Order: sequence, then C-alpha cells, then structure tokens
Amino acid sequence: MRRTLKFLHTLASCGLIGAILGYAVVLLYAPQDTSRSYAEARQTISLLCDYVLLPSLGIALVSGLLVMAAHRPFLDTRWAWLKALLGLILFEATLAVIQSKATSAAAIAAKIATGEGEPAALAEVIASERTSLVALMVLSIAQVALGIWRPRLAKR
Repeated sequence: MRRTLKFLHTLASCGLIGAILGYAVVLLYAPQDTSRSYAEARQTISLLCDYVLLPSLGIALVSGLLVMAAHRPFLDTRWAWLKALLGLILFEATLAVIQSKATSAAAIAAKIATGEGEPAALAEVIASERTSLVALMVLSIAQVALGIWRPRLAKR
C-alpha cells in the first residue's frame, strides 16, 4: 500500500511539474500575432490546467497525506510536515492564482477574438502570471527536493 501511494505521489509530482512547464512553454512560444491565435493558446493553457495540472496536484496532495498516515515514522519527521505544509500552499496558490487566471484569461481572449472583449481586461488578468508560474515551479521543485533529500531540520 505504501509503495503504491508513493508511486502515485511521485507520478503526480511529475505531472504537476510537467503541467507548469507546459503552461510556461505555451505562454511564451505559442503564436500570439492575432487575437484568434492568442485565444487558441489560452484555450490550450486552460485545458492543460483542467486535465493535467489540477488532477496531478490533487493526487499529489492526497497521496502525500495518505503516505504520511500509512507510514507512521513520517509523522515524527519535520521534513514530512514541511512538505505537507508546502503542498497545501501549492494547492491554494494553484487554485487561487494559476487556475483562475488561466480560466478567466481564456474567456476574455475568446471574447476579444470575436470582437466583444476589452484588451485592457486581459492585460489586468495576466499582469503577474509569469511570476506566479515561477513561484509555483520553485515550490514544486522544493517539494521534490524535500522528498529526495529528507533533511533532518532538527533543533540545535
């Protein structure tokens, strides 16, 4: 049971980092010369969030907490609790920042492509998107690093 949960946790972590990286690649390199192509890029980002990022995040969070419950020694280690706390922060940040921006930016871009939306509204939504992506990537990599190196984090 513990190995299965650990495998799911690792696989979901790979999906999470891959989805964040895919989001950044589409954001940076997708054709954005017309409002229609930009709307299509935003739709791709929205689909990536809906079908890869959020499921991976949910599976990683739940499987990580279940591994802690299934393997009692993890409950006594500070690195595991730090990892759990970072996982909850990552979950909240992803839902609050990335998912909401991806969804609303895709809707606004689609309206702009049909001639109904305001470009200023889109600029407001995506103002800090790259910074948010970098922050999520750093949190995700910190999660993986804690899981691999398992520092003692003991009081001196």
